[in-house]
Amino acid sequence: MVKRWRSPLGRRCRPRRRRRRSGSGGVPGAKAMAPRLQLEKAAWRWAETVRPEEVSQEHIETAYRIWLEPCIRGVCRRNCKGNPNCLVGIGEHIWLGEIDENSFHNIDDPNCERRKKNSFVGLTNLGATCYVNTFLQVWFLNLELRQALYLCPSTCSDYVLGDGIQEEKDYEPQTICEHLQYLFALLQNSNRRYIDPSGFVKALGLDTGQQQDAQEFSKLFMSLLEDTLSKQKNPDVRNIVQQQFCGEYAYVTVCNQCGRESKLLSKFYELELNIQGHKQLTDCISEFLKEEKLEGDNRYFCENCQSKQNATRKIRLLSLPCTLNLQLMRFVFDRQTGHKKKLNTYIGFSEILDMEPYVEHKGGSYVYELSAVLIHRGVSAYSGHYIAHVKDPQSGEWYKFNDEDIEKMEGKKLQLGIEEDLAEPSKSQTRKPKCGKGTHCSRNAYMLVYRLQTQEKPNTAVQVPAFLQELVDRDNSKFEEWCIEMAEMRKQSVDKGKAKHEEVKELYQRLPAGAVKALCKECVVERCRVLRLKNQLNEDYKTVNNLLKAAVKGNDGFWVGKSSLRSWRQLALEQLDEQDGDAEQSNGKMNGSTLNKDESKEERKEEEELNFNEDILCPHGELCISENERRLVSKEAWSKLQQYFPKAPEFPSYKECCSQCKILEREGEENEALHKMIANEQKTSLPNLFQDKNRPCLSNWPEDTDVLYIVSQFFVEEWRKFVRKPTRCSPVSSVGNSALLCPHGGLMFTFASMTKEDSKLIALIWPSEWQMIQKLFVVDHVIKIMRIEVGDVNPSETQYISEPKLCPECREGLLCQQQRDLREYTQATIYVHKVVDNKKVMKDSAPELNVSSSETEEDKEEAKPDGEKDPDFNQSNGGTKRQKISHQNYIAYQKQVIRRSMRHRKVRGEKALLVSANQTLKELKIQVRKMFVQVCSGLKRAFMNSCFPPVFTYMYVSMFFSKRLKSFQNSQKSFCEDESEFWVLETWAGSAIAF
Repeated sequence: MVKRWRSPLGRRCRPRRRRRRSGSGGVPGAKAMAPRLQLEKAAWRWAETVRPEEVSQEHIETAYRIWLEPCIRGVCRRNCKGNPNCLVGIGEHIWLGEIDENSFHNIDDPNCERRKKNSFVGLTNLGATCYVNTFLQVWFLNLELRQALYLCPSTCSDYVLGDGIQEEKDYEPQTICEHLQYLFALLQNSNRRYIDPSGFVKALGLDTGQQQDAQEFSKLFMSLLEDTLSKQKNPDVRNIVQQQFCGEYAYVTVCNQCGRESKLLSKFYELELNIQGHKQLTDCISEFLKEEKLEGDNRYFCENCQSKQNATRKIRLLSLPCTLNLQLMRFVFDRQTGHKKKLNTYIGFSEILDMEPYVEHKGGSYVYELSAVLIHRGVSAYSGHYIAHVKDPQSGEWYKFNDEDIEKMEGKKLQLGIEEDLAEPSKSQTRKPKCGKGTHCSRNAYMLVYRLQTQEKPNTAVQVPAFLQELVDRDNSKFEEWCIEMAEMRKQSVDKGKAKHEEVKELYQRLPAGAVKALCKECVVERCRVLRLKNQLNEDYKTVNNLLKAAVKGNDGFWVGKSSLRSWRQLALEQLDEQDGDAEQSNGKMNGSTLNKDESKEERKEEEELNFNEDILCPHGELCISENERRLVSKEAWSKLQQYFPKAPEFPSYKECCSQCKILEREGEENEALHKMIANEQKTSLPNLFQDKNRPCLSNWPEDTDVLYIVSQFFVEEWRKFVRKPTRCSPVSSVGNSALLCPHGGLMFTFASMTKEDSKLIALIWPSEWQMIQKLFVVDHVIKIMRIEVGDVNPSETQYISEPKLCPECREGLLCQQQRDLREYTQATIYVHKVVDNKKVMKDSAPELNVSSSETEEDKEEAKPDGEKDPDFNQSNGGTKRQKISHQNYIAYQKQVIRRSMRHRKVRGEKALLVSANQTLKELKIQVRKMFVQVCSGLKRAFMNSCFPPVFTYMYVSMFFSKRLKSFQNSQKSFCEDESEFWVLETWAGSAIAF
């Protein structure tokens, strides 16, 4: 009968929360256990006394912790993984906290689209129409032009009835004047924050996606507006463009011979001023009116003298308009590039401009005040953004018009500083000149608008005609309806959100749920078994060791792998931990915790590698034939081990070994014997080729033969491997000479290259050896070199002919590919080390520096005695030195059988860097600096400059590729000022990299 066990979890819940706040549970210096571990230990404490077959429903409920009290909000910071009834940190703060109405909808406040009080209305940018918007705002604030346009009769009679405009029809202006009327009326009395000028832009036929020349647009539109208004009967309307913008000047040409003056009168709507080479607006005006001399080929034909004479020509201002437009020629044609460019030079201008010194007729009122500044933000003539700073003629306040956004400037002052800062093209900026009071300077202003200064100020506002006001009221009513509709949609979304909020809040208050019926008993029983095994593992380990000491009698034993026996406790512990972890995961899923898929895959792989007793399994799943890898254990020891590894393969002592493995072993022994016989036969047939003795040399052709055969060096190396280790390597059955031929069947190497750089790719064969090779191997292509005596003269000329012959095209392509591979390397390794003893390195690493500079490179090479240290294979730490092998010592080299190592000898303190061919010198410098923290002061200065100082300590750079070459082809040396320490960068390659 199972004893009743009372769970202590209910009493431990609240003290757990108190300890979480206090940290150590009130005990000074005590290390508190984590709350999750406390709950875990308490939930499975009963497993110490209860066997797996005695697990009851109460134990299951205790293990699942379903009777734990819920945590209180505000006490727990996050969700407790050990308490399934913890409802903190599951997103409840969104529903139980303060309600944010903006989270229930994605509709902006419609009042944000409403026009602010005492502010102007903006214009929508349709893509690239900001330049149009700036001119519209400037013309709108010209009260005289606006009043004249309002007086222009409209053709909207189709829309007007006795009591107003038809509701079902939208007003569509027909002419440019009507578009401007409607736009100005909306800009004046609309309730919207900005309006859409698409009708006006469409009527002009402008491309909204392409930015036009703003100055050209201003000229063309003024001409179009003047032509349109010239048909009006009202003189105030017909002549408004001439009255506001039109002035007159004369081209005056004076003959130097007779003094005759010739005048050509011309009207202007704006003055185009050259700003190149000037800093002030007055200088630009003076250059515009400057006298020009007509001399040489440019002489003037004087009608009075009836011949070409030297003359002077200049412009005289005869009359000025009320609104003076000054175009600053920032966008000029660049003859070198054939495109427009922007002149980003500062031009100073004052708020008050006195034009009387520049006018021919004195005595009038020619004092102008600044009313608008048009800005182009950007460094290119083909892109950028246009904005306008315009002065309100009624209040005298300045406003910045930036499409939809209108900004009022403080203190009724023009402020251009922010716009100039935003248009800086680069870090190398031109310093902004200082401006006095009442003056400004800009590098982006392309048009200045001045108004004639008068004593009278316009106090009365311009009245909108009744039919236009009715159209504006109709648009305002549509806007108000839209605002009401958006506000209602926002309210509905908020109401739905609040209802959902209350529903979720009520649902949350019902949690946690009652008793859960779907509790897995098998999982609890398995976890109980695992915990009990973990507790008795140490005792069982001692028991198994004692049982292994006793001899096994009869056929009652079992085969166990020796490797498994050595590590069975560790395997059992890891397996139990994994099973325990799986049980925790299945229990934790009730709290919402899941295991990552990648982690579970990795655990399964480890589990497959750590299975017990699988080390004596053969590939066929049977007992392996090697008795050295297994051991016979008693039945009692196997039963103990089987408790921890129930799925381990079982092999009683009477179990036969795998029959297939026996057959394979017998066949393998026969194959090894056959391979040994073949290797011995081939070694006896070709002894000199195997031992690399008495080999022919193309540079020193043997006298007793006129033919030498060629095979691939790869074939020779593979064959030697097989002969040395016939049981480990596969036999070589064929000679593959196709690798030495091109696709056309021609030889890829010249006779000269086979004596030098390509000699390592081929092996020379004596005729007698070739006959034996043909008997022992299958030869795909025969390659031979023949010596021929040519000519009757004694001594005759000797020629060497290859069969097959050389393919020149493929040979050239091979050379180009080799050069390309040297230049286009990637991930090559450079070894860098720092050396303090510079004198030692100067002698060991660069002995050629000790030779007199007057000697040539050939003299230096010949002057080296035998056995001198080779800088290519030298080590700074005094390692083993190797002799450099020359062509003259080739025979001695063959006898000594000296082979250079293909590996890099690591020097103490060196660093490895990966470099590529596309890496710049600056990037290599930075990479080296990052690798070494402490750098000498001279080298620091050298690295910071694009080239090194004239006096450097020796710096040697070469390249390490995957395959080491015999000698480096190129090296350069550079020095640094600090001789106490310097750097050595070693690299092996076809061409070395040097600083």
